Amino acid sequence: MLRAIRRFFEEQLSTAAGTETTRPSGHALQLATAALAIETIRADRSVTEVERKTLFDVLAEFLELTAAETEELIDLAEKEADEGVSLYQFTSLIDNHYPMEQKIEIVELLWQIAYADGKKDEHEEHLVRKVAHLLHVPHQAFIRGKLKAEAGLAKPSSHL
Repeated sequence: MLRAIRRFFEEQLSTAAGTETTRPSGHALQLATAALAIETIRADRSVTEVERKTLFDVLAEFLELTAAETEELIDLAEKEADEGVSLYQFTSLIDNHYPMEQKIEIVELLWQIAYADGKKDEHEEHLVRKVAHLLHVPHQAFIRGKLKAEAGLAKPSSHL
């Protein structure tokens, strides 16, 4: 993922973990979700204004962030966009600490971002498919999320 986001993410995990527990904070889980959303918007290497607005709106609503927090997260991602690491560190955190219902909502969120510009790029689909696989989201739910996004209906309802 992106170096600055990864560093913040690791700091949140160590703060949340303390010495007694390894359960991450809600903020760390939100950040992992946001990192996946940012990777999705960047998958086709072309970010339009519509995609940028959708990313902002989806992250702010789904993660319950203020406008300033959302801007800061997106700004960090844009400054470090060329540095990547495995998605596994984020998907494993989500996979281990979220129920299936929320994992499905995250995949739907990623589809919503992928279709923000009215079309789906093969790189975006590959990334969402990979995330869904790493989150152990059933293929049927993956396809249902894709169809909802194609129809403009993807609006994950619960918040993290």
